[in-house]
Amino acid sequence: MLHYFDESKVRNIDARKRRMTLRDLLTMTSGMDWNEDLPYDDPANPSDLMEAADDWVQFVIDRPMKEEPGTVFAYSSGATELLAYIFKRETGADIEQYAHTHLFGPLGIRNYFWEADASGGCRQRRGGLYLSAEDLAKIGLLYLNDGRWNGRRLMSSEWIKESLTPRIDADEGFKYGYQWWLLPHGEPARLAWAARGMGGQRLLVFPEDHLIVVSTAWHILNEASIEFDVVRRLLPGVHPHQCGSQSGG
Repeated sequence: MLHYFDESKVRNIDARKRRMTLRDLLTMTSGMDWNEDLPYDDPANPSDLMEAADDWVQFVIDRPMKEEPGTVFAYSSGATELLAYIFKRETGADIEQYAHTHLFGPLGIRNYFWEADASGGCRQRRGGLYLSAEDLAKIGLLYLNDGRWNGRRLMSSEWIKESLTPRIDADEGFKYGYQWWLLPHGEPARLAWAARGMGGQRLLVFPEDHLIVVSTAWHILNEASIEFDVVRRLLPGVHPHQCGSQSGG
């Protein structure tokens, strides 16, 4: 991963940072010292410190290492910020411009807002992308349809399979793929796909049930795990035969 940077301008380089890969960033296993489990109003939260920095990418890449890359899950908005930077280095396009042409445009998503940092870099973290519930559901449907939309392939089947493959155990009983939370549920265990936004913004996809659930709740002070409520309370209604015999016409 470091070959995307001028190493002479990067702090805290050690053997572990040299071993960090793009896959480690995608799976939130960068190994960097980053604890985002702190409240977002805690001045020690590195996400807030990043926002206060003039250069978000530089702030993240300068972080000291704590773990061996690829071994420990630690959710990091900074890791995704690095991915957005590397994406632009590889494609020459800002990630918002690329999404507008190759994703949002074909999906008919016209009303959205994507915040940026002070340098104009696309912001890929909490509250950064604003979508309507309907448009957020379109992204879930695109994945459910294996990357096809109205007969047109927008994403490769290989990438979708790779991104939805569990790579590491995450928080609260979730697993994590490439930027997707994956929730085991049911007997035998199946995987729900989850995009988990700050404050209860959620996209949930239950592929075996062809079910997409979108939440635009706002529990910023006491964020609930909406996914578990959906599994406990909504899925039994999708499969009423699993709730015992019922009478009535």
